Amino acid sequence: MLKSTAFGKEAGYVLFASVAEAPSSSVSGLGAAIRKDVPILEQSINGRPLVYLDNAATSQKPLAVIQAMDDYYRHYNSNVHRGVHTLSAKATTAYEEARGKVARFVGAASDREIVFTRNASEAINLVAMTWGMDNLKPGDEIILSVAEHHSNLVPWQLVAQKTGAVLKHVRLTDSQELDMQHLRELVTPSTKLISLVHVSNMLGAVLDVEAVVDAARSVGAKVLLDACQSVPHMAIDVRALGVDWIVASGHKAMAPTGIGFLWGRYELLETMPPWMGGGEMIQDVFLDHSTYAAPPARFEAGTPSIAEAIGLGAACDYLAGIGMEQVHAYEQEIGCYLYERLAALDKVTIYGPPPSAKRGRASLASFNVGGLHATDVSTLLDTAGVAVRSGHHCTQPLHRHLGIPASARASCYIYNTFQEVDLFIDALKETIDFFGEMGME
Repeated sequence: MLKSTAFGKEAGYVLFASVAEAPSSSVSGLGAAIRKDVPILEQSINGRPLVYLDNAATSQKPLAVIQAMDDYYRHYNSNVHRGVHTLSAKATTAYEEARGKVARFVGAASDREIVFTRNASEAINLVAMTWGMDNLKPGDEIILSVAEHHSNLVPWQLVAQKTGAVLKHVRLTDSQELDMQHLRELVTPSTKLISLVHVSNMLGAVLDVEAVVDAARSVGAKVLLDACQSVPHMAIDVRALGVDWIVASGHKAMAPTGIGFLWGRYELLETMPPWMGGGEMIQDVFLDHSTYAAPPARFEAGTPSIAEAIGLGAACDYLAGIGMEQVHAYEQEIGCYLYERLAALDKVTIYGPPPSAKRGRASLASFNVGGLHATDVSTLLDTAGVAVRSGHHCTQPLHRHLGIPASARASCYIYNTFQEVDLFIDALKETIDFFGEMGME
């Protein structure tokens, strides 16, 4: 079992280092306490207790979030911003209060810097199709990496095809972290944007944000951070990070699906043109032209996802009530335990840096068992009630870079327990033994 020790803050997030030791810190019982608030976890799958280890794909929801959305639909369901009657006023207040909760959760200077989107993919597309199309020209450079989620690759490919911009990609170090020396070599006076993942959803590697920002600022480039795997798991302060935009999805942070957000520096959001046209995003409409609202309304055309935004606000309240430093400390403990138990198994390869890496690693582990396909492993684990993800995790280029067709991924969150990790490892051993008896290893 493992213990984690706080060393302070680096580049806007809390940093912990881990050592092998029985879990005896003040946060070691957090998982058992939190899971009581998450009703879906109290069930059996195939006659076994559910062990949900697919949190990097989506998280489960606490009663506080479910009830907040239920309360909206039961008591004040109405459209926002356009009505003066009581229900509309109450819905508008709750919707905008949710924006303020998100702003406080990530340390934004103002709630006007928070744009609600359907998800992080839409948020990246928003930046790409507004700032990108307005500011990039032939020969301008966009720096991405081989480890990016498809959502941070495809939008920039589309922009590059339309503008003539050039795509560059940061490679990995031997420890499978993004190579900051290579990044510095890629940066030139033509570099206009660096868009990178904060925490890899496949490798678990944590980005050296400070080094990225320094490299970008040396040539006046902008920085976008894909924070889908960091916002739910560690304390984020966007002003301390020093980037220009971050994107995140609510569903990975105990909020519902269908809601995410873009944070951007307000002075930068003001320069970005509308992306989608319709109601809400206008100031005045004439037959032949229109004028547009200030951010964030400029980027929120049409009726928004009201209940989902309220749910996201409730999730921010829930996590803030626990304390993100506590969340991160616990996840470092259980993540290190997961890594070490997996690493002790024969024929198992784990991808990404070890927990002893300078910036640690996320509480997830993508892995393969020698001679077995990840989907076969994951399917058999499901018969034991263990839910893990298999496939390319929306990182096909990364899997090609690693020379593998797929991987299995076990990912923890604050409601998982050390006992569940043990159940997973036991089921994985049974799976390996089963295929071994069939001569499939």
